Amino acid sequence: MKYLTSILFIALLGCKNVPQISKQNVETAITKNALKLLEDKRFHSVSIAVLKDGESTMKHFGELTIGKGNKPNDSTLYELASVTKTFTGYVAAKAVLDKKINMEDDIRIYLNGSYPNLEFKGEPIRIKHLITHTSGFPNFPIKSENKEAFFEGLKLIKIETKPGEIYYYSNTAPEVTAYILEKVYQKPFEELVTEFVLKPNKMNQTKFTLTENDRARLVKGYNDKNELMPNFNRTLWGGISGLHSTTPDLVKYMKLQLDQSNLIVKESHKKLYKEGTDFWEGYHWYIIEDNNRLMYRHHGGIYGMQNWFVIYPKKNMGISILTNASFNETGEILEKVVDNLYTDLQVN
Repeated sequence: MKYLTSILFIALLGCKNVPQISKQNVETAITKNALKLLEDKRFHSVSIAVLKDGESTMKHFGELTIGKGNKPNDSTLYELASVTKTFTGYVAAKAVLDKKINMEDDIRIYLNGSYPNLEFKGEPIRIKHLITHTSGFPNFPIKSENKEAFFEGLKLIKIETKPGEIYYYSNTAPEVTAYILEKVYQKPFEELVTEFVLKPNKMNQTKFTLTENDRARLVKGYNDKNELMPNFNRTLWGGISGLHSTTPDLVKYMKLQLDQSNLIVKESHKKLYKEGTDFWEGYHWYIIEDNNRLMYRHHGGIYGMQNWFVIYPKKNMGISILTNASFNETGEILEKVVDNLYTDLQVN
């Protein structure tokens, strides 16, 4: 009896240490941080989603069109910009598990033609270098008007550092990854993302190619001078950008990324390249681990909108924030909103 009492006491003590936060508290924290953001008149709308312990809260603020008062909603389509890269990383992780590719592969075995320029002193660019931004590729493709031109541009690249040694963010490398994935699966990259990520997770409102009805729901964003900006025109595979999504679909994506029983998720969250004491590159995830906080995150920025997508596996939580504004400081400002929201949601 004494033993059972001790077990009960320990169980109750454990329950006391489990963080609890009500949906009302989540809504209050979201509202506080959203309204604070909109005090900066360069921002016009913001959509925030929080998934905590399986329960989602989504709220929308501001106006999509200046002076119209048309608040975003759950069907509003945003461009995900570089958050698309995390989908590329997921498909690449699946390809590794399917033994379609190996992280140590020289990328040239998948390219048609000769690319003697894609090495440094005999050291080739490997698939792991594409995924961790350590390939030595330039940020933007030399040619990007179409896929044929892209490969012409690849032949003009000069690799000036040993692959795998220096981090340099590249929007060229993920397009090569997308092409390689197409080749090994013999399917268009857009189809691979749909088959491996979108359909299994019922992300029916997340897509590369939009219908006429979709375009009516697509956000038109602004720069810091309140000038309307164009939407992104995808000319390549979509490894770097091109996905559009809604707030509810991003909650579904959070659920996927928090599912540690999913072997592809586990693979995609592996720490592949260390940048600092608490900073790693995964499969297009920026992984930060300090003290008790572990997060996988990515920022997306395009002409008229930006977003942050962050997963906190130890807290069983995800945060997404999207806005119809894009200027130099936007990413930094949104990052602070996410950090403040995270702090507000912690219960001692």
